[in-house]
Amino acid sequence: MTMTAASTFVLPADLDAFIVGLPKAELHLHIEGSLEPELMFALAARNSVAIPYASVEDVRAAYAFSNLQDFLDIYYAGASVLLVRQDFHDLAMAYFERAHADGVRHAELMFDPQTHTDRGVPFADVIEGLLSAMAEAEARFGITSALILSFLRHLSEEAAFETLAMAEPWLDRIAAVGLDSSEVGHPPAKFERVFAAARAKGLKITAHAGEEGPPAYVHEALDLLNVDRIDHGNRALEDEALVARLVAEEMTLTVCPLSNHKLCVVDDLADHPLDRMLALGLKATINSDDPAYFGGYVADNYRAVAAARGLSREALATCARHSFTGSFLPEAAVAKHLAAIEAFVPES
Repeated sequence: MTMTAASTFVLPADLDAFIVGLPKAELHLHIEGSLEPELMFALAARNSVAIPYASVEDVRAAYAFSNLQDFLDIYYAGASVLLVRQDFHDLAMAYFERAHADGVRHAELMFDPQTHTDRGVPFADVIEGLLSAMAEAEARFGITSALILSFLRHLSEEAAFETLAMAEPWLDRIAAVGLDSSEVGHPPAKFERVFAAARAKGLKITAHAGEEGPPAYVHEALDLLNVDRIDHGNRALEDEALVARLVAEEMTLTVCPLSNHKLCVVDDLADHPLDRMLALGLKATINSDDPAYFGGYVADNYRAVAAARGLSREALATCARHSFTGSFLPEAAVAKHLAAIEAFVPES
């Protein structure tokens, strides 16, 4: 039996090995949200940045969130230690090492440039640090990756346009734009024009919708932003017609179980709707969101729902398949990864 550090869930050793070995992609990962307290303290010391915590234990004790905003407050405080290109490289490599251990074959990293450029950190240092780590991860681990430039929705659309302009020299190395930060009170409609501009530049589109925000936000993401996938999407289940539409359009949902529990989107993982989503025909995937803050990386999220909801191996494999078909990879790469899943599952 194996108990994860991220939870109290206990799994049979063979099921744990299946979860780790299952080829998978991670589609909903905020790279700033993978900043572990140990690295936060190391970077604070390296960069002579004062942080409001005396120890790693103090940081972890602060991870008692009652809502999204509580989390965001500490998230932005932690990001203050990220100042130079090497910091972003080290941050991403720490994530890739964990992803490799979890059986991740492809990762699509969301990054929040406004969190850094608003502090005076050059856009170039942020993205070049991430790109160098992505290249190293592919060379060392065989993990392919892509970048998703996320706009902070609590800021203005004008600020988002400014960020898109900053990104212009790197657009050939950015796969998509996204929308994150405080959802309530900041509907997708607020950013309709900047997403249209991004699509015109050839970028894919994704957006957080239906985490804390209502089903109407999911409708707006579909109708106004023309998204290629939905991040979270839990509250779509409150609208039967919306569910039917998501199924018909084969819209991928990037579900984050431990995040949902930590941020009180669900009160108990035993009540998590992931298996209901699958039963309805939704293309749900399993992701870690901000793993340093929410208690686990992607395999921990697979473990959590497997234990809490009794998900079968086939259900877990279905989520892994969705993670590749919902990715921004070329069709040939998707087919290769799907074949790897089919080769793995009968042997397990």
